[in-house]
Amino acid sequence: MKKLRVLFMSLLCFIFIAACSPGQSSEGNQANAANNEEQKQAENKDEKSPSKLQEIIDKGVIRVGTTGDYKPFTYFNPETEEFEGYDIDAAKILAEDLGVEVEFVKTTWPDLMDDLLEDKFDFAVGGISRNVDRQKTAHLTDAYFDFGKVALIHKKNKDKFRKPEDLNQPDVKVGVNPGGTNKEYVDAHLKDADVTVVEENLDIPGKVAEETFDVMITDTVEADLYAKEDSRLRVAFRDDTLTKSQKGYMMQQGDPIFQNWIDVWMDEMKLNGEFEKLEEEWM
Repeated sequence: MKKLRVLFMSLLCFIFIAACSPGQSSEGNQANAANNEEQKQAENKDEKSPSKLQEIIDKGVIRVGTTGDYKPFTYFNPETEEFEGYDIDAAKILAEDLGVEVEFVKTTWPDLMDDLLEDKFDFAVGGISRNVDRQKTAHLTDAYFDFGKVALIHKKNKDKFRKPEDLNQPDVKVGVNPGGTNKEYVDAHLKDADVTVVEENLDIPGKVAEETFDVMITDTVEADLYAKEDSRLRVAFRDDTLTKSQKGYMMQQGDPIFQNWIDVWMDEMKLNGEFEKLEEEWM
């Protein structure tokens, strides 16, 4: 009898505990499941896309960094307050083929790489030279234009500068813009010359024409343009350039999806003669 009483009391305690436990109804379970799913979707939405290509498409705009001071590839026209040039038109075609708008972001040659790495723009254009130093930090596309470094000089000095060594003299005044491959060449090869760094690249050709400077080191295409615009100027070493290089576009490393898309886009631009059309228009 005593055993039955203990068993009966134990059963009552079990029933009481079960009734008081924080059990959930089926409706409650469903609500919690729904909340968990919403939270998971929100977390997934906040995660970064695996490629900048998808980010650009989702946002509907590609941000293109450019200096605006290197004709004929990129020039910021103060009258229209818009960028123009060979690579500006190429970037517009790129955006159209992506199905997005294009937003141009002004940068400078000294800040070009840092601005790219700080994600101030998605893609950089504007007569950017391909070289192994830049490739260490960023990704450079295939080439779309061949060129070499030359010397833009006053035409009366055509007999003064016949050999590259003639440029590297103490009495030769050289104007160069900071941060780019022009400055790299001057630093490496014109150590004995009288070098002045000019912040605004567009100012240097006029100073050569006015004989403030004797030499501007630049690329063939830019030198050809300024010599064509100003009869006082001449391009030295045009037939046998000081260097040989190529132009390309630049983006961040580690994004093969975006890089592969750009590769295919550039292949199609070449196959369809679009780069040739740009060259005819701007050069």
